[in-house]
Amino acid sequence: MTETGAGSKRISKQNSKPGALRKAKKIISRLAFCGLLAIIVLYTVFPFYWAIVSSLKSGSALFEVEFWVSQPHWDNYVSVFREQPFGRNILNSIFVSVSTVMLSLVLALAAAYAIGRVQFRGRLLLMFVILGVSMFPQIAVLSGMFELINALGLYNNLLALSFSYLIFTLPFTVWVLTTFMRELPKELEEAAIVDGANPFTIVTKVFMPLMGPALVTTGLLAFIAAWNEFLFALTFTLSSEMRTVPVAIALTSGASAHELPWGNIMAASVIVTVPLIILVLFFQRRIVSGLTAGAVKG
Repeated sequence: MTETGAGSKRISKQNSKPGALRKAKKIISRLAFCGLLAIIVLYTVFPFYWAIVSSLKSGSALFEVEFWVSQPHWDNYVSVFREQPFGRNILNSIFVSVSTVMLSLVLALAAAYAIGRVQFRGRLLLMFVILGVSMFPQIAVLSGMFELINALGLYNNLLALSFSYLIFTLPFTVWVLTTFMRELPKELEEAAIVDGANPFTIVTKVFMPLMGPALVTTGLLAFIAAWNEFLFALTFTLSSEMRTVPVAIALTSGASAHELPWGNIMAASVIVTVPLIILVLFFQRRIVSGLTAGAVKG
């Protein structure tokens, strides 16, 4: 009996060792995951947090390393709107971004239906051409786009920005919506054709309700790209009343040529970043479903 009891104890100890190792591995993996997640969150959130902290400082306090503001000052937010037409600049960015999104979605829907549902030669080549347009850097197409804008008489006009932004928002929008359009069941289109629907009705009444997540995802990404664009906005606008917020922030000047108003720049950056954060949080579910679902499967 004694030998049997000792043997069972040895077996139980041997069996407990793999269980303890598995628990230790799980704990280590969880700690590693939490540490990596904390590093990612700190890396992405800290710049915006530091911008908020800096925007609430004034004078020499801007150059002091403080992670918390004991006495916040709101003078920077007031001076941003007082010293320049920043409210007008925000309205300009809203108009340009919304109009760019609307034009991109309308043109991309028509192109996606033609490429994804209509059979013709050269569809794959056309898709690669559309994707290849987006690979050119902005500086490479800047001179040609400037000549085109100038020839159309749109220089120093907000429509010039809406028109020029299509060169980098439209290829991505067409590519994503075409992928969604191809995966929609053919039976839906055939049933609509039997009922006498034309292509416009099929796209607007049948496909668009099913492509809601894709439209929201591509529209929001196009909005963010147009909202943050700097090079075209700097080149195609001249007066301060026609500038968008990135250009207005970059050209913010101090009381003298040797002074850089960090407080005003940080306050303006916080003001223009908050709407993007609100949009992303509001459409979070649709963005995730648009990036993962693809489309309705037949």
